[in-house]
Amino acid sequence: MGERDRDEAGRARNARPRDGLGRPLPYGANGVQRQPEGVARSAGETLREGQRLLDEGMPFHAHEVFEDAWKSGPEAEGDLWRGLAQLAVGVTHAARGNPTGAASLLRRGADGIGRYGESAPHGIDITGLCDWARALADSVQTGARPEAASMAPRLLGSKETDRTS
Repeated sequence: MGERDRDEAGRARNARPRDGLGRPLPYGANGVQRQPEGVARSAGETLREGQRLLDEGMPFHAHEVFEDAWKSGPEAEGDLWRGLAQLAVGVTHAARGNPTGAASLLRRGADGIGRYGESAPHGIDITGLCDWARALADSVQTGARPEAASMAPRLLGSKETDRTS
């Protein structure tokens, strides 16, 4: 068995390039640039970057941005960022053709962020996201497999809101 790929700190990290849905490609193939790990962003920066990646059909990469916020943000918001990461992975699974995994993660993510509905932290449209996630979960279970970018939710409501935040 060969030597595992390692990052600069010596941690195991697969160096194979990835496609926009996070699937590994053969060594030497042209993939999309990975998101750097461990980046501390403000909530607004996290939401803007996550929205950009979702809109560009790269939900796997958006999940990594939300995961950074989950790991580095305030403990009181951990379930919020974890839930957003789960929604992004749900879209990833839907686009990859895994309806069972997609529906499960979309519902789990909606349940996770749902407890923030009254406070709408950082202007996130919690109610709209929960409704979107549950509808998408139902849709993918019927066999629908839309492109990832067409499934992108509006984290802050409308596109106009996204631009002004």
